[in-house]
Amino acid sequence: MPFVSLNPATNELVKEYPYWDEVQLEEALLEVEIATPMWAGTPLNERCGHVRRLGQLVLQRRDQLAELITLEMGKLIGEARAEVEKCALVCDYYTDNGPAFLADEVIESDAGRSFVAHQPIGTVLAIMPWNFPLWQVFRFLVPALVAGNTGVLKHASNVPRCALAIEAVVRDAGLPNGVFRSLMVSSAQVAGVIADARIHAVTLTGSEPAGRQVAATAGANLKKTVLELGGSDPFIVLEDADLDWAVQQGVKSRFLNAGQSCVAAKRFIVLESVADEFVAKFKAAVEALKPGGPMDSDASLAPMARVDLRDELHQQVLASLARGAIAVTGCAPVEGGGAYYQASILDGVSPGMSAWDEEFFGPVAIVIRAQDEAEAIKIANGSDFGLAGSVWTQDAIRGERVARQVQSGAVFVNGMVKSDPRLPFGGIKNSGYGRELSRHGMLEFVNQKTVWVR
Repeated sequence: MPFVSLNPATNELVKEYPYWDEVQLEEALLEVEIATPMWAGTPLNERCGHVRRLGQLVLQRRDQLAELITLEMGKLIGEARAEVEKCALVCDYYTDNGPAFLADEVIESDAGRSFVAHQPIGTVLAIMPWNFPLWQVFRFLVPALVAGNTGVLKHASNVPRCALAIEAVVRDAGLPNGVFRSLMVSSAQVAGVIADARIHAVTLTGSEPAGRQVAATAGANLKKTVLELGGSDPFIVLEDADLDWAVQQGVKSRFLNAGQSCVAAKRFIVLESVADEFVAKFKAAVEALKPGGPMDSDASLAPMARVDLRDELHQQVLASLARGAIAVTGCAPVEGGGAYYQASILDGVSPGMSAWDEEFFGPVAIVIRAQDEAEAIKIANGSDFGLAGSVWTQDAIRGERVARQVQSGAVFVNGMVKSDPRLPFGGIKNSGYGRELSRHGMLEFVNQKTVWVR
């Protein structure tokens, strides 16, 4: 079966790409193998210069790249442009800060001089999803390149044109041949790539089952991994929250990218004393969202990336309704072509329902009512996931206290969860391990070598 590029707004075929055979894969890996020591030996300031030019070229091609994202996975064109701009931003961030992050760390010991040197480890394999088809790649690739590593990409099967466009912009920016390649291989071929001695580490953003498979294969081959998996992020609304602000940000957090984000607000845990008011305001705001063609500047709700994903989401909704959840609004596919699903709210969600136990990866908000702050925290921590979450209160001290008790890799108080190059990003529990972005993410894929000198 080939890579298939479909337009989610119409479900029409754009283009198919055959999977590589073993000869094509070997040619690409050999090219990367040759480039790896050369790139590691390139002075850091020269590597930074290359990456800065990459960011500049990405900005020059913003509209072209954004249109490609929109065509292949259905993102609203404004959101797609913002994604491309963020890729350029991460290039600037690491060229500005990478040299300080990679500087030797002097540590006092019984030596005349002792320090930790941060050196490249080799080639990083990235297995990336379709929901942010450029950003997910750039947030691994840019710090890896600045650190002196090379990279290879196994992208999602429904965004092959994005995968090839990333390789093209890296090449056209003047980076040496082989420092980055997009591998047009099937999922069945990935285990062999991980096991290949020329691959030194693996990073994956994807589902929990995929993470378990990759971790097992990498572990069997003693390869370092970073896993960013699913999330069921709590959005905790306390009784003293600014409800208008919480609703505004909640709609954006849940329905951005048609709800297809690991760190989207998914479980709206609202204190009972304000729940009716919050749900009424939330319903009005959600019903104002306008499904439309993703190239339409007036549209505010994009299609989902594929029809099969929309249908899986609807089955989760139906299963929850059958167990007693309440459809506040939506909760059905949009009639007509494409992979559209109505902006939806489920209330009355309780244990045993799909909406309580599973990640909903699409435009469905789940409302869970809590009696008090303690119960809200207990519900938030009752998930197997622990990627991120948010707390909404007009008391910042209280918000920070609650945030410290939420079990996740990040908690935002009175703000929508987002990835930021300056802040480490990643989860705990079944949301994975390791960090991306910031200094913490850059150091995941370097050899932190102790040097002791008498």
